This record gives sequence, structure tokens and C-alpha cells, in this order.
Amino acid sequence: MNRLVILIPTYNEAISIVELLDKLSKFRDQSSSDFDVVVIDDNSPDGTAAIVDKLSINWVKLLNRSEKGGLGAAYRAGFAQVLKDDNYTHIVTMDADGSHRVEDLPAMFAAIKPGKSITLGTRWIPGGSVVNWPKSRQLLSKAGTRYAKLALGINLNDLTGGFRIYSVELLRALRLSDMTATGYCFQIEMAMAADLAGAVATEVPITFVERINGVSKMSQAIVVEALLQTTRWGLARRLKPNADKLHYVK
Repeated sequence: MNRLVILIPTYNEAISIVELLDKLSKFRDQSSSDFDVVVIDDNSPDGTAAIVDKLSINWVKLLNRSEKGGLGAAYRAGFAQVLKDDNYTHIVTMDADGSHRVEDLPAMFAAIKPGKSITLGTRWIPGGSVVNWPKSRQLLSKAGTRYAKLALGINLNDLTGGFRIYSVELLRALRLSDMTATGYCFQIEMAMAADLAGAVATEVPITFVERINGVSKMSQAIVVEALLQTTRWGLARRLKPNADKLHYVK
């Protein structure tokens, strides 16, 4: 029986996190799915952490961080905390802003494979879609994934997406503390590490909804970081493939 925990990083998500936790609560009550939640807050000035704490939901834990360190650092902190607990079999990563729909969780849960595995919520496969994105944003995301697929030699269709399920067995096989990506480049790094570890990858079509409340964390600097870092990783995989594997896999 799978036992899941959902990691949700937050920075100034006071409105969105309440809405998401409400949806997760209803889903948890109406289904047979058993999961906990860890909200990882990077010292949000808008009081996100205090709001989560005040909700006093017994299956929601709060991980307070002292500063805004980026998406990758937040998730690695969450991984480190959860992996201390032997009660979980899988870790879900999910955005706080509503872009990842609770409605897509049942299909993702059902697609989990045994052993070392990664289940990816994917926008760019049949059945997947995006809502409220301009064509320019869609083209940028598709181009980013196509470039990463080519550079890294990984046949996955949404390498920058963050709606995923990692098996604890996979995460325990990785050198998570040696990873350095901060922004959305973290998603590419984790997909690459999973591939190097020989994880079974399953793609599930999802509907991605652009946020309504709050401000997007996407910036030009994040895009540039992903482009440059992916190029470095691609060259490393071709020139020193074994060294690259040893860096990520225990």
C-alpha cells in the first residue's frame, strides 16, 4: 500500500495555499487516498506560514525556512525532512498556486510503478493541456523541453514540469545534497538524475492552469539559468557519462 506525502513550496501564497489545502482536504475525504502534506515556506512576508499554522490541519506539517532560497533548495529541504520518516513510500511535488490541479492526482496516483520510479504530470502529450497561457509562453515551454530532450538524451515530454511523484526508493538512491539547481532548472536536474538512476518513468496527461492569484515566480534569469545549465549537463553526459552518473547516483 502506497503511503504518500505532498510537498508544497510557498513564497507569498497566503491566498492560494488556503484554496489548495481546502481542495486537498475534500479530495482526501472523498477518496481512498491516504496522504499527508508538508508546506515548505521560505519566510514569506505575507504571512503564508502563519496562515497554514493557524489552520491546524492534523495531516499538514509546516517546514519554515529562514530565507527565500529558490525552488530547488526548498524541495531539497523538504526531501531531507521527509526521508527521515520511514512511513512514506512516495513523495509528490506540487505548486501552491493552483496551476497543478487536485483533480489530476487520482490518475497520477494510479500510474505509480513499483521500485525506483518517477511519475510525471505532463502537459505536452495527448490528453494534456494548458489553460490561460499565451501562445508565446506555450512555445517557450515546449522549446525548453525539446532542447533539454535533445541535449540530455532523455525521452520525456515535459522536463520542466513540477507536478511529479518520486518513489522514496529512487530519492534514497540519489545524492540529493550534491544537487545545486535553484529555479525551474531543478525539475530538469531531477529528471536527469532519475534517468541516470535507472528509474521507471511514467507520463500522465494533466491540465495545467495558469495562476489567478498572486505573482508568477518565473523570470528571465530562471530561463537563462535553465538554458545554460542544461547545456553544461548535456556536454558532461557526452564527454564524461560515467562521472556524471557517479555525481548523482549513490
